[in-house]
Amino acid sequence: MTELDVQVDNLRLELRRGIVVLAVLSQMDTARYGYDLIRRLAERGLDVEEGTLYPLLRRLEKQGLLESEWEVGEARPRKYYRISPLGRKALAVLTEEWNDIVVVMHNIIYGEKNV
Repeated sequence: MTELDVQVDNLRLELRRGIVVLAVLSQMDTARYGYDLIRRLAERGLDVEEGTLYPLLRRLEKQGLLESEWEVGEARPRKYYRISPLGRKALAVLTEEWNDIVVVMHNIIYGEKNV
């Protein structure tokens, strides 16, 4: 791996880190456990490691953006997360901000104005 490869990988991780919160919140309309969410995001093209997702879920819950409950059933207990009312409000704001960023970045990268 070249020095450029390492730098690009680090920049890629930095870029992706910011979108994971929006991606997670956008998928939490129904209760989901961690592995289900990892699979769902991967199916949509966003690979998220367990070591990234689980701390994020706990942080979002602590911030009041997610709610959780344990379900004891089949093989082992699972903690299910769902978006909270505060999380819905945050998701709406973040989605609007994301849409604005996409337009701005498109204009910057491709040189178009007021798309």
